[in-house]
Amino acid sequence: MDEYLLTQWNNRVGVNDTIYILGDLFFRNAVSADEYLSRLYGKKHLIKGNHDKDWMKKADLDKHFVSVSNMLETSDGAHKITLCHYPMMTWNGIAKGSYHIYAHIHNNTDAAYFQLLKDMPNALNAGVDINHFRPATFAELVKNNQEFKGSII
Repeated sequence: MDEYLLTQWNNRVGVNDTIYILGDLFFRNAVSADEYLSRLYGKKHLIKGNHDKDWMKKADLDKHFVSVSNMLETSDGAHKITLCHYPMMTWNGIAKGSYHIYAHIHNNTDAAYFQLLKDMPNALNAGVDINHFRPATFAELVKNNQEFKGSII
């Protein structure tokens, strides 16, 4: 599975592309994080997740990441976006159409919070589970989340 994910990443991300990783990048990996990170293309920004503490202690973060943070407010030029590993019920600019992109929940639809997230079109799940196990553009995130949320009744 590791090689498949690496290939999926590098088929979508160029060396000079900016990519945001919303946490839990590695978990129980047999290969060092540095080895994986050296193979992943792009200018990487890490938003820390709950499973990132152990590997981060062993990796050369300055070598592999442009930034490392708990939360990040940014823009793609057309949309204001708040990035956080955890889904939030509100964020800066929510009333003005800004977006929140999160991970953490994978494709879990059983928890009570999912019904709230399902009704929030500007809250987008970036988890690989619903994004075809590859990095996604903003437009793809919107489309994949519409499909995912629409498939749950």
